[in-house]
Amino acid sequence: MNRDIGSIQRDLANTIDEKTVGQEDCATLIENLSLFRRESITEPCSCTTEVSVLFVVQGTKQLLVAEQNFIYDTQHFLLNSLELPARSQVLEASSDTPCLGLMLKLDTQLMADIIAQNGMPPPYEHTISGSSAIGTVTPSLLEPFTRLLALLDEPTAIKTLSPLLIREIHFRLLTSDLAGRLWQIASTGSQAHKISRAIGWLRAHYSESFHIEELASYVQMSSTTLYHHFREHTAMSPLQYQKWLRLNEAQRLMLNDNLDASSAAYQVGYESPSHFSREYARLFGQSPKRHIEELRKGRAT
Repeated sequence: MNRDIGSIQRDLANTIDEKTVGQEDCATLIENLSLFRRESITEPCSCTTEVSVLFVVQGTKQLLVAEQNFIYDTQHFLLNSLELPARSQVLEASSDTPCLGLMLKLDTQLMADIIAQNGMPPPYEHTISGSSAIGTVTPSLLEPFTRLLALLDEPTAIKTLSPLLIREIHFRLLTSDLAGRLWQIASTGSQAHKISRAIGWLRAHYSESFHIEELASYVQMSSTTLYHHFREHTAMSPLQYQKWLRLNEAQRLMLNDNLDASSAAYQVGYESPSHFSREYARLFGQSPKRHIEELRKGRAT
């Protein structure tokens, strides 16, 4: 029996509400699946996108990437295709009616396997730019999530049944109105896939100096083409992306491993601590020492 979208969302909202009491972000026993809860409207907060899909079953959120904003709610889901800096904002939430939703990290190899196994023809769409997009929520997209979340109450079944449901969700996404974007993410040789590989290389070698020609050779593009498409998809150059990786890793080292600013700077690839401090302040708005002190105060409250 086919259920209407409102009924499915109410079931999901009840489950997520029960599982997230007292928490904002909640990892689950199901690999790559997390739940979120927000009880108030917020200002934009810094975050990092992942290759993922996000559904809101109650309330409204938006993601801001560079100069673009993507609003997602009970009618629209969010797809992120790259790991990038962004800002997240809650637009509709209260303690009585919290914003509730879920995030599933996507498996590009699984999508490629589904495309090949089913002989899916490529969608007739032009090359797609950008790292995020909004799709239309449908009952067929949401329904597998109700069965996936039900496994949280049956943990012994998770290992056997969750891969089947996650595969179904990937299949449903590949038949959604964002099929063309997902196809490009999964297809070896597409521009989006090559930019994703370039980002993977930069994440693995963020502390090393590099030449654009080296990175272009790795992803089998010309330097000019790589630079153009990298900016088109990420709103940054490869060098700016590496700088962002370095500064965020340095922040983690100072906050979690108690490194001082100079030690963190050298460890992530900076040769000059003063240069590091200037770039850190430019990104985070405060000197490394002061920013880490503020973050630690926030953790303590």
